[in-house]
Amino acid sequence: MKIRIKNGRVIDPASQLDARHDVFIKDGKIVAIGDHFEDFTADRVIDASGLIVAPGLVDLNVRLREPGQEHTATILSETSAAAAGGVTTLCVPPDTDPVIDNPAVVELIEDRAKKSGRSMVLTAGAMTQNLECELLAEMARLKDAGCVAISNGLSTIKNSVILQRAMAYAATLDMTVFINPVDPWLQSQGCVHEGAVSSRLGLGGIPESAETIAVSRDLILIEQTGVRAHFHSLSSGKAVKLIRDAQNRGLPVTADVSAHHLHLSEHDLGNYDALSHVLPPFRSIRDREQLQQGVRDGIIAAISSHHQPLDKDDKLGPFAETQAGISGLETLLPLTMKLVEDDEIDLPKALAALTCNPADILGIDSGQLKVGAVADVCLIDPDSEYECQPLNFVSAGKNSPFEGWLFNHQVSHTIFHGRLVYERD
Repeated sequence: MKIRIKNGRVIDPASQLDARHDVFIKDGKIVAIGDHFEDFTADRVIDASGLIVAPGLVDLNVRLREPGQEHTATILSETSAAAAGGVTTLCVPPDTDPVIDNPAVVELIEDRAKKSGRSMVLTAGAMTQNLECELLAEMARLKDAGCVAISNGLSTIKNSVILQRAMAYAATLDMTVFINPVDPWLQSQGCVHEGAVSSRLGLGGIPESAETIAVSRDLILIEQTGVRAHFHSLSSGKAVKLIRDAQNRGLPVTADVSAHHLHLSEHDLGNYDALSHVLPPFRSIRDREQLQQGVRDGIIAAISSHHQPLDKDDKLGPFAETQAGISGLETLLPLTMKLVEDDEIDLPKALAALTCNPADILGIDSGQLKVGAVADVCLIDPDSEYECQPLNFVSAGKNSPFEGWLFNHQVSHTIFHGRLVYERD
């Protein structure tokens, strides 16, 4: 299909383009950006007047629940949600069932994603076999199978010798290590941020040191091994400072933050609202401000959904016994754009954190609008005020604490590899 997107405000942070242009798409590629392209007869013309034409979003951490938990969600349901959220590329952590520790699982996920055809699904391979933190996985085979990174998911490698060897192995393969920084002993003590709110609610607290101790250890091993590393979902201001210092020393480290951690704090737990039960936990207002500052300064390069769809029953019961996680694919863009509306982050930096920056972290040629590039495009309506209603999510997971929030930026169209995969009613 040949598509012409006309009269839109084209914003491409990678090339610093921000101008009113038409975008011409043919055979799955962008063939021209401008006001005219000779001998081009479009099969579909999309009038983007009043809309932002941006690269398709790139999400670094999305759990699809398939394989292993198809009763909760599937690749089809969640890639459909990704398309509704403007996400055209996403990366799956290795903690599926079976674990992504061999090429067969990689091929299974890729095959089902291709059948869905709504977004590019990339995989992070396991660092240790079955994520059991004992024997190293066959990372070379995982790389050959198409894994873009190595991770141990939420299973912290407690033995520093094993972690050091895993990082050294990944370094020889020129693979990025994805890290969820947490000290498992300190985190096991609670379910919310350790502070005044945890004391008032009588809930076990998780101190910020659960994150900073892990970041500090991992940075030492990164410096020793020379591996390229990315830290997932920072939650504390002190962790941002540690990453800043490491980057200033020239260490090859990057970091992301979840969109929800940029908006919520420990004070949003309300009356034991399990929808706000996440790991790492929402921390102090000061921490939230420092995370926003980290994005403004470029220390935190990417904003991710950290999408975790859950069954309704997973959020029922006493707070500490509920499962942590938020269904975030369809709120990733509006939450990020809300920071722009509030003058916390400028528009080019916000879009870069959703597109070219995470693409660079993954080492893929995506997240940008340029002639010859794959046509992954997200059209955004900046003046479409609507109320967030999780029950209307395309995702099978309705677990979101943002019910009733008013958003102004909504995806109107998503184009994946030159095909229109989502169009707002």
